[in-house]
Amino acid sequence: MSALDKAKNKVDDLGGQAKEGIGSATGDESTKNEGKADQVKANLKDAGEKVKDAFKK
Repeated sequence: MSALDKAKNKVDDLGGQAKEGIGSATGDESTKNEGKADQVKANLKDAGEKVKDAFKK
């Protein structure tokens, strides 16, 4: 996995955590759920990169 892809996935994950926290703090379930979804997407992208790396070896 390239360092750039890994960094992008981490930024997406942290953004999702922040969005989830804001949603929790304000009681906005929509924002909270968007944050959770962003985290899931980042984790799936990270897993996909790991699978690609496994096949490159």
